[in-house]
Amino acid sequence: MDTIVECVPNFSEGKDARIVEKIAGEIRRVTGVKLLNVESDVDYNRTVITFAGRPEAVKEAAFNAIRMASEVIDMSRQKGAHPRIGATDVCPFIPVANVTMGECIRLAQLLGKEVSEKLGIPVYLYAEAAAAPERRLLPVIRKGEYEGLPEKFKNKLWRPDYGPCEFNDTVRRTGATVIGAREFMIAYNVNLDTQDIQVAHKISGIIRTSGTFQVDEKGEKVRVPGLFEFVQAMGVSLKEYNITQVSTNLHNYKVTPPHVVFEEVKKQARGFGVQVRGSEVIGLIPREALLAAGRFYSKESLEKQLIAAAVEGLGLSRLNKFLPEKKVIEYMLGLG
Repeated sequence: MDTIVECVPNFSEGKDARIVEKIAGEIRRVTGVKLLNVESDVDYNRTVITFAGRPEAVKEAAFNAIRMASEVIDMSRQKGAHPRIGATDVCPFIPVANVTMGECIRLAQLLGKEVSEKLGIPVYLYAEAAAAPERRLLPVIRKGEYEGLPEKFKNKLWRPDYGPCEFNDTVRRTGATVIGAREFMIAYNVNLDTQDIQVAHKISGIIRTSGTFQVDEKGEKVRVPGLFEFVQAMGVSLKEYNITQVSTNLHNYKVTPPHVVFEEVKKQARGFGVQVRGSEVIGLIPREALLAAGRFYSKESLEKQLIAAAVEGLGLSRLNKFLPEKKVIEYMLGLG
């Protein structure tokens, strides 16, 4: 049976289509890999590329893409709404079929070593591939972003797992890269019909696992846990559409699925006198996540009808057209 690994690198360029195409082209030319999705955002200045295939071929394509990104993206000039640490911000491997998590961890380690040795880029390992507990979470590694790398390198606790620990001329251009292995994650954003970014920030703090800080009766800051497990969230402004977003990463959609997040954000938004303008999925989404939403929003039984109900209920086509045949990973891979 075929072994299939998915890879979803995020690149710090979403404005120049020619640069994005150069990076995607490096993936297309590798035999044994299928390019599944290329999704750019101008305000985020970020592109998410999804591809899958045989493990060794996927690793080769990932290296080629990271190499090209290091040549065409200059981090010393890059600006955008989304947090980032390098030209290739993050590059995770995800087991899809007949592949273990251990094999994906090994791919991450091999790629990290190759990227550091051949390209001179500092590499941090994260998620299941993390060498230390404090490096499991991407936001923790990314804290301080690209601009904070010179100070980060001075801290013994934040030496890269591979590559240089200095802000030299190469690193000034490329930044660092975070490589790892994880289960399927859904990048899911809920659109708010307001330009007030504080509303998006407050709702994000309410729903994300880490919660937010509040001042208690003694005037001291205390952390209040969020409503959901396995959820990262932040507020982002989308100037192109004159709206804001609650931008989330759902790290276990079986525990906290998109429709549960969507309904809670709607509820919280109403409390601020704000309406929700649908939602969007960045990259691909597992079929079961949409079927669960379809069962929540309708009493249909057929898969096609449930998927349609999910798209309607989540407002997935209100900002950008959502085509299940292009956005559901199983459909894209011909797995059912």
